[in-house]
Amino acid sequence: MGYLNPHTHQLDTPPRPSVVVLCGSTRFREYFHRANRDLTLAGKIVLAPGVFGHADGLQPTDEQKTALDALHLRKIDLADEVMVICPGGYIGDSTRGEIEYAHGVGKRIVYVNGQDW
Repeated sequence: MGYLNPHTHQLDTPPRPSVVVLCGSTRFREYFHRANRDLTLAGKIVLAPGVFGHADGLQPTDEQKTALDALHLRKIDLADEVMVICPGGYIGDSTRGEIEYAHGVGKRIVYVNGQDW
């Protein structure tokens, strides 16, 4: 959405903030919350998992897990950058697949171990 510049009488559109998608094991929910907060305060748009099955003790069905995995890949498509949250260097199979996908579509990937929070 733009606004009318009173000096030029032109519609000015501010630059779009960068979009970061968070990836990693959902057992690290607190790290996701901290990263989301810090990145949002830094002016970035943050995309993250909406379900933290491991941390919440949820057991999604196989169908739900497949749908959630596909949804997260679409979030990667929307993002400018992928932030992999990997405390202690832990990267599980799902996260490894997301990293491979992000690399394949040319996304910038950064890794954080969570000790920054």
